[in-house]
Amino acid sequence: MSDPNPSMTAEPPRTDESLVTYTHVIYALHALSVVMGLATAHTIVGSFIGGLPSIVAVIMNYVRRPAVRGTFLESHFRWQIRTFWYALLWSVLIVLVSLPFMLIIIGFGMAWVGLVALGAWIAYRVIRGWIALRDRKPMYT
Repeated sequence: MSDPNPSMTAEPPRTDESLVTYTHVIYALHALSVVMGLATAHTIVGSFIGGLPSIVAVIMNYVRRPAVRGTFLESHFRWQIRTFWYALLWSVLIVLVSLPFMLIIIGFGMAWVGLVALGAWIAYRVIRGWIALRDRKPMYT
């Protein structure tokens, strides 16, 4: 007898192993940007949004995004893309908010605290995402 409801027993789409490796490379590029921000005169934020490794990683996300549609990797691509764009957005907002206060000196401290917190958030997202990928779990945003 055939199963009356095949959608209930359908397996999730198989994931191409080369795409899993590809996603690991993207996380490695983002992690390289974080390490460059820690090891050089740049900040994590500056290195992440302005550094070549992360820019290349985001381009790689957009190029292969259609190939991961319907797999658990789609959530990782979304996670990586959002991390980049939200980091860019928040860095601009931090600078814009603290800029007027720089006239009375406290703006420099505000900007520094905001950018350090944003850098920690970026590092957290890269680490959390890469660990979930290693465990073959989707990212819930």
